[in-house]
Amino acid sequence: MEIYKIESLSFTYPTGRNEAIKDVNLSINKGDFITICGKSGCGKTTLLRMLKKPISPYGNASGSIFYKGQNLESADEKEQICEIGFVMQNPEDRVATDKVWHELAFGLESLGYSNWEIRSRVSETASFFGIESLFYKKTSELSGGEKQLLSLASVMVMRPDVIILDEPTSTLDPIAAYEFLHTLKKINDELGTTVILSEQRLDEAFALSNRVIVMDEGQIIADSTPKDVGNILSGQNHEMFFALPVPTRVFCEVCGGECSPVTIREGKEWLENYVSERNIKTDIDFPDKDPVKSESAICAKGLYFRYEKDSPDVIKGLELDIKKGEFFSILGGNGSGKTTALSLISGLNEAQRGDIFINGRKISNIPDLYSGLLGVLPQNPQSLFAKKTLYLDLFEMTDSSLSKEERNEKVSETASLCGIGHLLYRHPFDLSGGEIQRAALAMVLLRKPEIILLDEPTKGMDAHFKAIFGSILENLKKAGTTILMVSHDVEFCAEYSDRCALFFDGSITATQTPKKFFSSNSFYTTGANRMAKGVFPTAILARDIICALGKEERPFSPDYTDKSGSDYGVFEEKTEKPASKRIIAGISMFILCAICCAIQFMRFITLDTMGYVIFEIAAIFFAAFGIACFLPQEEFTSQSDFTVRSKGGFSMRLTVSALFILVAIPLTIYSGIYYFGDRKYYFISLLIIFETLLPFFLVFERRMPKAREIVIISALSAIAVAGRIAFFMLPEFKPVASIVIISGICFGAEAGFMVGALSAFVSNYFFGQGPWTPWQMFAFGIIGFLAGLLFRKGVFRKTRVSLTVFGFLSALVIYGGIMNVAALLMMTGEPGPGMIQASFAAGLPVDFIHALSTAFFLWFISGPMIEKLERVKLKYGLI
Repeated sequence: MEIYKIESLSFTYPTGRNEAIKDVNLSINKGDFITICGKSGCGKTTLLRMLKKPISPYGNASGSIFYKGQNLESADEKEQICEIGFVMQNPEDRVATDKVWHELAFGLESLGYSNWEIRSRVSETASFFGIESLFYKKTSELSGGEKQLLSLASVMVMRPDVIILDEPTSTLDPIAAYEFLHTLKKINDELGTTVILSEQRLDEAFALSNRVIVMDEGQIIADSTPKDVGNILSGQNHEMFFALPVPTRVFCEVCGGECSPVTIREGKEWLENYVSERNIKTDIDFPDKDPVKSESAICAKGLYFRYEKDSPDVIKGLELDIKKGEFFSILGGNGSGKTTALSLISGLNEAQRGDIFINGRKISNIPDLYSGLLGVLPQNPQSLFAKKTLYLDLFEMTDSSLSKEERNEKVSETASLCGIGHLLYRHPFDLSGGEIQRAALAMVLLRKPEIILLDEPTKGMDAHFKAIFGSILENLKKAGTTILMVSHDVEFCAEYSDRCALFFDGSITATQTPKKFFSSNSFYTTGANRMAKGVFPTAILARDIICALGKEERPFSPDYTDKSGSDYGVFEEKTEKPASKRIIAGISMFILCAICCAIQFMRFITLDTMGYVIFEIAAIFFAAFGIACFLPQEEFTSQSDFTVRSKGGFSMRLTVSALFILVAIPLTIYSGIYYFGDRKYYFISLLIIFETLLPFFLVFERRMPKAREIVIISALSAIAVAGRIAFFMLPEFKPVASIVIISGICFGAEAGFMVGALSAFVSNYFFGQGPWTPWQMFAFGIIGFLAGLLFRKGVFRKTRVSLTVFGFLSALVIYGGIMNVAALLMMTGEPGPGMIQASFAAGLPVDFIHALSTAFFLWFISGPMIEKLERVKLKYGLI
């Protein structure tokens, strides 16, 4: 029975130039165990996410996806949440609670299941997965393998019909990965659950799958059984052939044809028969790496370390000696202390006992480890990135003494070498696991360190870039760079390392050259060695077996250069000349300023004192904005942000919204004053919220708003409320108006008004509700509405100066003017001109402080907030 059917599916991200998915046609049957593989960036994750609508990426899609015969677009969302489970690459991204039992129950609680059913399902699932001993543990205390198993269990407690997994074993050691994948097979066999798995480690995945799909550049290039995929890729001479399990590769290189062995057992049986039938010599001594003879680069003597005073030692008597120009690899299980050892060598943590020497100098005597001496690629490479584009992060790592052109050239060369030239305009957090690893490597290489420390560098890398990465490291080693790597990738360590070590219980228990190390192990060894044991005992690579059988392995020399090109040039800082619209706006502002000044000083119009004050404030307003229109400042949003500005005049939707906000809400407040005597301010406030919601929901135009769109508005309102509370001790020095202005700029006039109205209403639960609440709601709301209208229409530039000037004047004139009038109307129903003048004069000092605080907060927070909100809006397709 067909559970998924995909017809002519194509997809393009908003920031992408090329299609991520191209005309994919696919059918998946109930009970299938499917492995999807391919190079990093080939579209695997995009395709998997599109199979579950609630987490589907935002962009331009065409074609259809059918789930159980129904179009996925129209399928019930709750049904998809329950029936389609999704396990992410990094378990940290999924864990949402503090305890294991709560994590298991979280999804069921969110969907409103009864306590009895939650307890029943959670206990059954914990028993099935054998995690009873972890049940009351904190999730922060779990190992990587335990967290990933918990992620799977928390999906299975929903009793899904399909489980989709995106490279779930990329952070696990070989033994934990084996156990996890076999748990998946148990679910598939015993429960009949369909499994769709994206994976780079194919040795185990192939053996468990009944079907394998290979993708490249968004297209399916192979779709067959595991036994036949090798022959298909071999015939295409495709790079993914080198990622296949060792038995499959060896068989295709030696014999060719279909029905190749997939598992180690099948490969071992075939190899023994092949050797015995042809009387092939088996006592072959395969080449090994020569030991590096040079001075010591890293030396650790008797290291002991613990994280807490009363906790057990994590590092116990560690002894280590790595030579200059040596590539030294450390393997071991999760939690054995490998990463902690790297943190000691890199100076991030300090050992309680023992000494570390770098190039013969005690580490504590080296003032700056990272000025060309050490380069560190951490286990979580995202921690290296802080800018809004990858280019900006890489540019910052270049030598500041070079010219801008030279620094750009360095970025371009390194990006091309690491295959990320086409990703330079992307936000680092939008990259796939393999892409972020390559980007982090580029950052390390730009510093040109003498010693490189790598923590799981091949995590998420495909076979294509692993070969490139290996070649890069070999060239660095030839140039004298020392490399210390912690890894679970035994195949990569066997191929490129000079020495390998096994880390266990806080110290190194074995150190040998690759051939001696892996041929003497049974578990921490390569697939080729497990397959060849008993026939060629010292073979540790597929190449060794192929050569022993009298054949030559086909050459695999992936191209270093990034053929997709580099976009670094588009990020150069630039100050645009004002556009024609802004020039006209600036000139108009100065003309209006001149008219106001003429009225103020020449007095050819007879007004009272208050009238002249109003014209004086207006002159300041127009002069400030006229200057802002011409100031050469860079706008906050870059070319890659795709900031949408409305074209032309006012749309019907915006006209209706303006009528509600500028007419209906003031009439509501007026009715509250003159018909209810300000006694029904709660009722009036709720009416204003209702009238605010109507124009806000008009934004969605014939579609239901997504939960994420409501959440972002709620979050901005909450930030404004929290900001008002945080600065309660400073009268009128509050960030509320600045948050409201930023909301209007990023999400439109209607959203700006809603954030303003909600912020005032909710915060007054802490500061006190009263007849002033509806007025504050209107005053904050109208500031957000005007900000969205003026900035998104392009009347004013989205620069720090423009926003600061607008914030100052809007808080002083709009908010202050409305609230001064409101205060007067709350005292008397018939105010005269003198009373209005006195009200404005009395309120001016308070209004000035509020305006100053709004300008202050906009100056410092507008840039970072707008950039973050624009990225979130673009990534998730908000409003």
